[in-house]
Amino acid sequence: MAAAEHVSRRSVPQPGALAASRGTVMIALVANGAIAVAKLAAGLMTGSSAMLAEAAHSIADTVNQAFLRVSLSLSTKEPTPEQPFGHGQERYLWTLMAAVGMFLAGAAFAVGYGIFELLQPSESGGYIPAYVVLAVALVAEGSSWLRARRQTTAEAQEAGRGIVEHVRRSRDPNVKMVLLEDTAALAGIVIAGAGLGLHQLTGASAWDAGASVLIGVMLMVVALAIARDSRHLLVGAAAQPDERAAIERTIEQHPGIDKIHELLTLVLGPQALLVAARSDLHDNLASDDVENLSSEIDEQLRDAVPDVTEVFLDATPSRG
Repeated sequence: MAAAEHVSRRSVPQPGALAASRGTVMIALVANGAIAVAKLAAGLMTGSSAMLAEAAHSIADTVNQAFLRVSLSLSTKEPTPEQPFGHGQERYLWTLMAAVGMFLAGAAFAVGYGIFELLQPSESGGYIPAYVVLAVALVAEGSSWLRARRQTTAEAQEAGRGIVEHVRRSRDPNVKMVLLEDTAALAGIVIAGAGLGLHQLTGASAWDAGASVLIGVMLMVVALAIARDSRHLLVGAAAQPDERAAIERTIEQHPGIDKIHELLTLVLGPQALLVAARSDLHDNLASDDVENLSSEIDEQLRDAVPDVTEVFLDATPSRG
């Protein structure tokens, strides 16, 4: 019996998930853009290091959301001969670029300017505009965070996981990044408010400058976490252990399979997995049976792991 290779493909984009991600990203983009302008104005009016650090934070978030929005559009492009597996990994590339921008905003401006203010304090005053802007930012960022959390919670429930585990394991960078960014933004608002309040109460500008440094360090930590996750998925990550186990179990349990020699998986996008398997077949299978077996395994794999989009089966007869 000659070796048989079966290839099955499915369109990658899933409109429902992409529409939800687009909505979350657009809300975050608009909110961050408006807040960035307000924070910058308040920072220039008051001379507060923490407010200027928060302005840099919001500007970085706005640019990041623009990157993510671009990635959503590019990832839905149809496969081409030059990109036969589609453009799903565009999501990870642009997320990595967004993380680099966030890191630079934290390291180059928030931390750098905060240290400069610690070494050479400058005069500041007029705290009311800063408090007003922080209050408005808290409402806007809170609304964006609640939407991102609701979407993430719904996805976690659908996957049968807790929200923390889902955020850790999810291959969708958009909602994950918005949720982490908005969480960092809320924490940054609290830190900036505390720095301003302590500066006003004590008269020591070190509190304000220290808040700027703390905001910058927080941005750098979040950026490194996102960059590490994006890099892992971009350079050729495999399916998660439970997915691989389900794939292997599905193939092995088919009555026509004698043994799996090799099983390879590759992440092609947030909801796209490639499966390549080389296995031995039972000797009593006819050519038609081999074709039917491949089609059956293909369908069973998609039922077992819905993210499977590309299946390559190299089926050869057993040698004893």
